[in-house]
Amino acid sequence: MTKQLLIYEKAVPITVTRHKDWSVKTGDSFTFAAGLNAAPLMASEFTSAGAEYPLVFSGADDVMPAVVLGLRNAENLYVNADGSWGGRYLPAFLRQYPFVFSNSPNGETLTLCLDENFDGANQEGRGERLFDSEGERTTYLTNVVDFLQRYQRDFNVTRAFCKLLKELDLLEPMTAQLRAQDRSMALQGFQAVSREKLKALPEERVQQLFRMDGLELIYAHLQSLRNFQPMVDRLPQDAGTAPAETATESRTPVLTAETDPDAPLM
Repeated sequence: MTKQLLIYEKAVPITVTRHKDWSVKTGDSFTFAAGLNAAPLMASEFTSAGAEYPLVFSGADDVMPAVVLGLRNAENLYVNADGSWGGRYLPAFLRQYPFVFSNSPNGETLTLCLDENFDGANQEGRGERLFDSEGERTTYLTNVVDFLQRYQRDFNVTRAFCKLLKELDLLEPMTAQLRAQDRSMALQGFQAVSREKLKALPEERVQQLFRMDGLELIYAHLQSLRNFQPMVDRLPQDAGTAPAETATESRTPVLTAETDPDAPLM
């Protein structure tokens, strides 16, 4: 089945009529993200995520940040064989799963959706109920909505930051040159802030970035690029056996406009 928005297979609007008897049991398994080599990232996550993962930018007209989770297509190096998360920080995009907001066509209305194909979504009473016997929203569902509303507000702040980066022409295509066993790897398909362009900004533009905490975000991003090489140690032992001519292609992150968490699902 083709996935919507990276990890969602069947995102359906939550209604009392359809989901009154539904429950959700979340746990420690992140197998749903095993094929995700990059995920959307919000501005408030830069400091925590940047200490462990590379943070990059993707997209053309609508640029957004992404956290790199793998060096090859459809491979997440932080999902362990038992499904547990192998990193210290878990991006909010994954924490919100199996829930997500979808946008109306005019962008004015957000609708809470549930991925009904999530293993923990059930009608057998396992986990937390979405609605009580009277059809009222449970505390659990209320907390889910609160989390997604905060995520959406952070998304709007993040989009404004990225819009300014693009306006200031600070982003440029980047290639990460890595060493894997006895061969080199070239990771492409993303953008990074240019230090040279940043240094050349007029003082008033630097002040503009400073006032919106943009400089802090930029430096967290630039420092995080050092995290590419340590990811090589997480590659399977046979990762270096691929033919050299396909090494670059097979390790290009899928960082496209599709990572936009505001994209309609239905």
